[in-house]
Amino acid sequence: MTVKRVYTFGNGKAEGNAQMRKQLGGKGANLAEMNLIGVPVPPGFTITTDCCNEYYKIGQEKIVEVLRGEVDEAVKHIENLMNSKFGDATNPLLVSVRSGARASMPGMMDTILNLGLNDEVAEGMVAKTNNPHFVYDSYRRFVQMYGDVVLEMKPENKEDIDPFEEIIESVKAERGIKLDKDLTVEELQKLVRLFKEAIKARTGKDFPNDPIEQLWGAICAVFRSWMNERAILYRKMEGIPDEWGTAVSVMAMVFGNMGETSATGVCFSRDAGNGENLFNGEYLVNAQGEDVVAGTRTPQQITKVGSLRWANRAGITEEERISKYPSMEEAMPEIYAQLNDIQNKLEQHYRDMQDMEFTVQEGKLWFLQTRNGKCTGSAMVKIAIDLLHEGMIDEKTAIERCEPNKLDELLHPVFDKLALQKAKVITQGLPASPGAASGQIVFHADDAQAWHAEGHKVILVRIETSPEDLAGMSAAEGILTARGGMTSHAAVVARGMGKCCVSGAGGINVSYKDKTVEIDGRLYKEGDYISLNGSTGQVFAGEVPTKAAELSGDFKELMDLCDKYTKLQVRTNADTPHDARVAKAFGAKGIGLTRTEHMFFDDKKIIAMREMILSDTPEGREKALNKLLPYQKADFKGILEAMDGLPVNIRLLDPPLHEFVPHDLAGQQVMADEMGVDLATIQRRVASLAENNPMLGHRGCRLGITFPEITAMQTRAIISAACELKKEGKNPKPEIMVPLIGTVAEFRQQKAVILKSARRTFDEYGFKLDFEIGTMIEIPRAALTADLIASEAQYFSFGTNDLTQMTFGYSRDDIASFLPVYLDKKILKVDPFQVLDQEGVGQLIKMAVEKGHKVRPNIRTGICGEHGGEPSSVKFCAKIGMNYASCSPFRVPIARLAAAQASVEG
Repeated sequence: MTVKRVYTFGNGKAEGNAQMRKQLGGKGANLAEMNLIGVPVPPGFTITTDCCNEYYKIGQEKIVEVLRGEVDEAVKHIENLMNSKFGDATNPLLVSVRSGARASMPGMMDTILNLGLNDEVAEGMVAKTNNPHFVYDSYRRFVQMYGDVVLEMKPENKEDIDPFEEIIESVKAERGIKLDKDLTVEELQKLVRLFKEAIKARTGKDFPNDPIEQLWGAICAVFRSWMNERAILYRKMEGIPDEWGTAVSVMAMVFGNMGETSATGVCFSRDAGNGENLFNGEYLVNAQGEDVVAGTRTPQQITKVGSLRWANRAGITEEERISKYPSMEEAMPEIYAQLNDIQNKLEQHYRDMQDMEFTVQEGKLWFLQTRNGKCTGSAMVKIAIDLLHEGMIDEKTAIERCEPNKLDELLHPVFDKLALQKAKVITQGLPASPGAASGQIVFHADDAQAWHAEGHKVILVRIETSPEDLAGMSAAEGILTARGGMTSHAAVVARGMGKCCVSGAGGINVSYKDKTVEIDGRLYKEGDYISLNGSTGQVFAGEVPTKAAELSGDFKELMDLCDKYTKLQVRTNADTPHDARVAKAFGAKGIGLTRTEHMFFDDKKIIAMREMILSDTPEGREKALNKLLPYQKADFKGILEAMDGLPVNIRLLDPPLHEFVPHDLAGQQVMADEMGVDLATIQRRVASLAENNPMLGHRGCRLGITFPEITAMQTRAIISAACELKKEGKNPKPEIMVPLIGTVAEFRQQKAVILKSARRTFDEYGFKLDFEIGTMIEIPRAALTADLIASEAQYFSFGTNDLTQMTFGYSRDDIASFLPVYLDKKILKVDPFQVLDQEGVGQLIKMAVEKGHKVRPNIRTGICGEHGGEPSSVKFCAKIGMNYASCSPFRVPIARLAAAQASVEG
């Protein structure tokens, strides 16, 4: 059976549909679907994503051979519908070549417009249209895009501007003009010639005149762009598999640069920044698509409301707005009415906020793309809840619509209102992506990465961003650009990343060479601090203090929905009452891990701890531990009180003792002075604690078995804290967890010590209260013998950090030396310390859960490693029937949403 690789669309018909994203990519599938529902789309065809993978397997020459027949037929399909011929000088057809993966990757891959032009075709188009300015404007754009994308003409240094833009600027400077649209026909023809000469000089290749050669060059360049640096980085950030590949869509060109009745634009059915149910977007008259996103011209607003808001922020008078920047609603009312009707139709059809691209050619509206819009975390939540209230989606769909990791944006700090009143506004731009960001100015993407790696918080300041800046944008706290509107590259990508962004700040003057930016008459240098308010577009001098975010409004409603459907509860990892309160406010149903060792490091506690370590008799250790007891009791009381009525799982001392002693001479001298012993004694004891592999040495339950007085003291502190709270009318629910067991005998020994200490404590208080004793399963042998352990333990808590480490045999402290190579060579798909390895570690966990339930049907199981806040790991835990996942306080809402999605997905 012949494999179909090319699918056509046009004139209201299509061989594909919206359900074929896997084969046709998001763009191709939606182009087909728009045809089927009656949206005006230029005819074209889509080459499947599988062909991209074939390209990398068999190479360019063979993929062209494989595709040639179907592509030739598909080109004829466009020619028939457009009544023109590709490559013909008298009645020419031009096409665009666009990428489109199944997951949206805005700006990451490449597009070529106006393909099919050469000198003869250009003259034919002049004769046909009687519009030489339009023709040669399209021609110079085509040579520039083809030279950049296919022939790979790039700046040689990061301080250099694009080589084509350098030529354009020099030609404009000769006549003293600022805008590309003001170039004469002769100047546009000159640009075509200069561009071709530059390509020849830089690449050694002639610009191809044959339209068929141009087409195949562009198709293969789009395939190549799937593996460009920025696309690879974006996929890593978004978790998009390399094997998905990109489709290629070839469409008949429609032209927004044919004069004052032509335009191009980008629009959203709702606000991508804040989720407001307001149609919005930007357009440019007599322009092509890249003009809107590149920021080289000031775009105009689609709606009158948007235009008024923009003018108010920019400080533009109503008279100037009407004369220079009228909205499409005012300047092209009939086109606007059609556009508004279609955006409503598309949102109703897809039942989600739509991000759309369109072109108006001499008064006729064409749609070039629609996709579910990328938006900020707050907009994502608001849109899902609003669509639910509007009856467009149900509760389960609202939960599924939200990406768990994007909730992180709602938990970021916001500017303190009192601090904002005192802050100095130095310029105003567009509120391209909400958030609060303060940092040091840097001007280049690689500098942003380097400074971030050194621990600096930075603001990336650019004239305009490009896809090559992706890594730097990711490393920055926020982005500030001099050019570009709400649909510019900086704005769209920043919203997708959840980064604060202020774009189109026309009052700033950036010098890459000098690494300075002039703002409000003052020169700011690299390293100076500024702050951005991405919700208002304001830029402030210096650092503006922030405060914690709150759970309220639509966010709270989404979390309440999650509670309605979830089966797996979410707890938190918390070592202080403050962390416990924060997590409880975010909806944590208890504490899944309290690490007692974190409580020993303030001045008074560490002295007592070191006394205990220095002692070489049980009596000496007990004396030191009695000094620690009141501190431990106070710590536990605060945490149990903060989580009143909810379970608190407290892990007994876990790390090796060497972590509590100084290893430098000066620190050892201080310890000797504090202990009242000579330095040599301290040095001998520190040396005796040294181990070749301390993570597999004297730690965890081995400490409690060797020194049972430690387990006894900690148990007494936990139980006495709970008893005191009970006397005060509170409802403490302590759980005591034995760490790092490998055999049931280890657990049995520690359980006996815990029960004995608890009985003594209950006798002191004259009453008992309920508590549970469980264990942390983090050694593979414990998982393998979980049925034996369940005969003694009331619950299992899986410590996936150590379980991953021991299952793989990787040291998590040293994995950085080889992990990048493993990821690049596809030996590992992800870092197993960030995303739970379901094939290996996950199977041990699943086995342990099943073995535990066979022996103790009501045994409670949970996860408390770093994976407890990672969505796919949380879903795995829900799938295998765990009771809870525990994570850091600020990951609690993320885990709650992931847990609810696991229940909804079934």
